[in-house]
Amino acid sequence: MDFASATRRAERLLVPAAFVTALGNNVQLIAGALLMIRNDKTMVSVGLLFVAVAVPQAVLSPYFGRLADRHDRRRLWIGCDLTSAVLALALPVWLTLGGATAPGVYAANFALAVVAALFFPVSNAMIKERVRASQVRRFNATYEMATQGGMLLSATVGGLLVQRLGASPLLVFNAGTFVVSAALVVAVGRRPVRLEVETGADSVAGVGVSGSAPSRRVPLGRLILLYAQGSVVVTVFNALLPKLVMGEWGRGAGLFGLVDAVGSLGFLAATAFYKVVGRRFGDLRIAVVGFLACNAVFVLQPQFGPGFLMAGVAIGAFTFGTARIASRSLVMTSVDEAHVGRVFGLANGAGLAATVVVMLGVAELTDHTDSRWGFAVTGVLSVAAALAAGVLLRESGIGLSGGTEIVSGSGGADGAGGIHDRDPSAPDGCHIPANADVKVVTA
Repeated sequence: MDFASATRRAERLLVPAAFVTALGNNVQLIAGALLMIRNDKTMVSVGLLFVAVAVPQAVLSPYFGRLADRHDRRRLWIGCDLTSAVLALALPVWLTLGGATAPGVYAANFALAVVAALFFPVSNAMIKERVRASQVRRFNATYEMATQGGMLLSATVGGLLVQRLGASPLLVFNAGTFVVSAALVVAVGRRPVRLEVETGADSVAGVGVSGSAPSRRVPLGRLILLYAQGSVVVTVFNALLPKLVMGEWGRGAGLFGLVDAVGSLGFLAATAFYKVVGRRFGDLRIAVVGFLACNAVFVLQPQFGPGFLMAGVAIGAFTFGTARIASRSLVMTSVDEAHVGRVFGLANGAGLAATVVVMLGVAELTDHTDSRWGFAVTGVLSVAAALAAGVLLRESGIGLSGGTEIVSGSGGADGAGGIHDRDPSAPDGCHIPANADVKVVTA
């Protein structure tokens, strides 16, 4: 299979693989949250579950990101899915044998979170490796929609199936989603060829090398801040929602699932919207405006009952989805393939470390007041982070006109493996000098 056919095949298969993996991970988490709400009825019990999921990812993702840059990413993805399938089956077996609910839920989700800490940087590195550079922004829109849509649909699937069938059948279904994802990635096939560019002493594989123009170092800390704060919002929302709907309003799991189903439609709209607006505006402006609009709606969502909540979730998912796609594209197009796993590992770790702190504070606040205060505090914190990152990135000139692209190799100002802004004169972020020796080699 030639390089072009292989990349197009990967682009077709990685999106559904990401969707079913996100669905599986979050079905497990949502089922656990619903079980804990039924048993304990406190925000703290749900908050601790989300903390048990966030802590191993916060600690391990930066290290696992380096592994994703050193080893075969496709094999790592498949290994993550198959391991998750086994772990997902362990919880219904435990419950069937009469095991206590709380220890089983916490242990199973903690173990799956360890696997997820590797899966996140691996999946993002796989995208950088397999997707054509000219298609990265467009692909990110579809991929992020699939991931976030899977997360939101998990509440629909979880809520409806728990209400009708109970937790154990849902958890068995969840294990099957990981098997489907593994099969899709197997079908992607091995990476057949890549471009190797040699310019005398300079050499880099798979990406471009800089020409004679000077390059600027990309402020990754600011990019990670903008991207990672979105993880706080969506995770805390998923913890607050069962507390609000089932704990305070006394509604069933079906309404809980319906609310997130509406959110999935918002993400679908965000994907289409980004592909249009991204042609006109830079990713930085799209991300900051989107996050600010999302949090304005986020604060209002619990104020006026179920009908307004569903409308607010649809609008919030639309604005959040648009912003999340743009912030993801900023990170993805600013990092070379050799380092993308490490950077997304750091982003995931930073976002989830912040999530742990915010989750514990919001859980304590909500149990002493009500969910409206949890929504409000989370929204204010996210606004502050998005504004700070936006101002700092604007000063550095990043993402003002359609994002940045990669420049890699020893020809750059900072030596091999540096992470830089692209040369604006280079088409699609890949400038190959006239004296370059370009050849196709086996990966």
